[in-house]
Amino acid sequence: ALNMNELFASVEMNEPRFLSLLTNLIGESKFLQNSPSMGHTPKEDLAINHIMNILTPHMKENGGTLEVKRVAFTEGRGNLIIKYPGTTEKICSFVGSHMDVVTANPDDGWNHDPFTLSVHDNGDTLYGRGTTDCLGHVTLLTDIMVSLAEKRPTLKTSIVVIFIANEECSEITGIGVDKLHEEGYMEELRNGPMFWVDSADSQPCIGTAGCVQWQLTVTGKAFHSGLPHHGINPIEMAMDTVQYLQKQFYKVFCTHEKEKEYNFQISSTFKPTQIQTPAGSLNQIPNTCTVMGDIRVMPFYDIADVMMLVQKCVQEINTNPSILEDGSHGPFSKYTLSEEKEKQRGKVELSWVVAGENGIACSIDSVGHRAIVKATKDVLGVCKPYSITGSLPLVRNLQEAGYDLQICGYGLAKKYHAVNESASLSDMKRAVKIICGILSVIEENV
Repeated sequence: ALNMNELFASVEMNEPRFLSLLTNLIGESKFLQNSPSMGHTPKEDLAINHIMNILTPHMKENGGTLEVKRVAFTEGRGNLIIKYPGTTEKICSFVGSHMDVVTANPDDGWNHDPFTLSVHDNGDTLYGRGTTDCLGHVTLLTDIMVSLAEKRPTLKTSIVVIFIANEECSEITGIGVDKLHEEGYMEELRNGPMFWVDSADSQPCIGTAGCVQWQLTVTGKAFHSGLPHHGINPIEMAMDTVQYLQKQFYKVFCTHEKEKEYNFQISSTFKPTQIQTPAGSLNQIPNTCTVMGDIRVMPFYDIADVMMLVQKCVQEINTNPSILEDGSHGPFSKYTLSEEKEKQRGKVELSWVVAGENGIACSIDSVGHRAIVKATKDVLGVCKPYSITGSLPLVRNLQEAGYDLQICGYGLAKKYHAVNESASLSDMKRAVKIICGILSVIEENV
């Protein structure tokens, strides 16, 4: 009989099975696009149906080993839980791989149909929406679970894989992993490390940023641009408001000492990304200006503190708008007008576009971390954990709820959400080896 190390080392990708499932999933990706505001609501069940075709022969009820559960909180939008049961309470889980994808417009410069898998570069480059994020990972984990079901080893550790719905949309909740967690479906996963499989570049991701999106609506006073001293220019006031907020933000949420240890490339940031005014003529100072943007903050800070600081600063501005006036827009640009009978002042209204989420700093001295570092090094020859200032939904909540959460992914970071999204087949083959290496370490430690 093989010992466990040999058993896990013997698992290889079943390439025809992998490519066949990925072809089917990318073939559904048009109907897995997730952007309700653009009219796209995904039907994750379309992906589950293809996965089930492969899992069914290996399910308990058909004489196999796998316990499979479809869980839907919304019609047509299921989550899938796959378990290879072990003999003890110990569990190793892989969650976060999602069946929805971001939108793709074939006319935006795609060289290949985004909704059909196409294979290039001697079979190594897999093009299509979802190859990296995240249908490639769904296919990868399905293939590993079926390989284990074929070998039928007796393991002490149960292995659980959860494919989730609705990862790409924060407008609507209660469909995916948030609801699974709330309803207790993930409770048993506390008994061992949890790997969130939705990052990229094959190295462990040990940190992400917290994020909140903001909107500032500045109300000035419309007036003819030839007489600017009778108006309040909301565009200038918006620019100054953003600058004021940035100054206060960078004073408090400056570079944190732990960033180096976690290999963050940059620190926390506060920036505008969009600006709008109502349509009008060029010789008219408009009445309002809206600026929107986001704040990305290191996981060592709390997003609630960031939001409180911004709210406090906006209050200061509304109490006395002239604190923004530094003469940089000339002597006739004012945010308080004291002519006429009543005093007029510009006003800033702040709203948060989303609730805001904290980033995560994964534990770097847990069993899960040691396992992924060893497995990555064994397969790739080097392990270089990194952190990103992008954000992942819900991972911090899971960590705070007591899970040993680690993050990994095997697509290509530069292809995330990109035109001509692709993944590398050889990276995915190595990923099979890395994940089996993780399982080997965890099994040995039981």
